[in-house]
Amino acid sequence: MHPLTEANLHNDCSGESMAHMRYLIYADQAEKEGFRQVARLFRAIAFAGKVHATNHFKRMDRKLSNALGEAPFGSGTTSQNLQYGIDGETFEIEEMYPVYREVAKFQGEKAAWLSFYYAWNTEMIHKRMFEEAKQLVDSGKDWKEAKVHVCTVCGFTGEGEAPDRCPFCGAKREAFKEFP
Repeated sequence: MHPLTEANLHNDCSGESMAHMRYLIYADQAEKEGFRQVARLFRAIAFAGKVHATNHFKRMDRKLSNALGEAPFGSGTTSQNLQYGIDGETFEIEEMYPVYREVAKFQGEKAAWLSFYYAWNTEMIHKRMFEEAKQLVDSGKDWKEAKVHVCTVCGFTGEGEAPDRCPFCGAKREAFKEFP
């Protein structure tokens, strides 16, 4: 594997791992503030981050890394934490994943490109979900009670019933983890 693509995999594996833990911490804060549905949303998106980190890890040749992820540290109110999530997802959508995908494409690293592509598409969904939840929290309401499902293959995150096939990777319904 080309060193630059592998460095990008390392960096994003680190970033997604930290996002996974950060979102679990944010879920606990939302729970404390009485936003049970927002807590569930954070837990579902944390799981998607774990899927992305796992996919990146599996595509690396070398497993050792000194990669650091860029993300806010600390926890605030549920509204602040949702904004941190929106900010992180926006960075990934607009700056990080487009560059990582182009480097992988340029270097002919198809598996890495696909891993970045799945994550990039999923982050757009996460951003929208966080924005919707923040609007509700800021008006004193919890997020909706719809089921959330995450594809264990690519991290696709959706609401309601899981589809028969993942719209991103084509995995069967059985590959989805549900967050009721």
